[in-house]
Amino acid sequence: MDPALETAIHAVLLALLVAVALIVARTRSILTAVMLSGIYSFLMASVFLVLDAVDVAFTEAAVGAGVATVLGLVALSLTADREAPATRARWPALAAAAAGAAAMYAIPDLPAVGDPDAPAHTHVAPRYLAESGEAIGIPNVVTSVLADYRGFDTLGEVAVIFTAGIGVFLLLARRRDRPGAEGGE
Repeated sequence: MDPALETAIHAVLLALLVAVALIVARTRSILTAVMLSGIYSFLMASVFLVLDAVDVAFTEAAVGAGVATVLGLVALSLTADREAPATRARWPALAAAAAGAAAMYAIPDLPAVGDPDAPAHTHVAPRYLAESGEAIGIPNVVTSVLADYRGFDTLGEVAVIFTAGIGVFLLLARRRDRPGAEGGE
């Protein structure tokens, strides 16, 4: 792909991400926030696709834009449709903005996307490519990394998803047990 076109696509996607994030942060309608969060996840899936991370793009599209949006809509059907006015201090928002500014300050020090001299390409990747077949006995390098080298990460991700599912189940079960709720007395 032409580098100028690729840069233009990245700029447009970044602008859309920032615009959607700002609208989500400013809206008082929870339904609007849930729907825009789904759009944000779809845009992030597009970013991952442009960066040639197709597996991450599929996951973001399925989980972020799909499942999370559906769970948000289900949760919204059990709650009020507008957020209560804020009565607390806004220091968490300021802390998040400061963290974002610090991240933006650090970005120029990161290696360029696809840089063959980046530390990930010079230290870790050659070892995985050279040794994973013998060390693990799985000829597919991607499978060996996910199943062995990142096994604890994968287990942690599964634990987080399981915990979130149990939390949703408990919230829905609690709603049904309340007097006056559907199915309650």
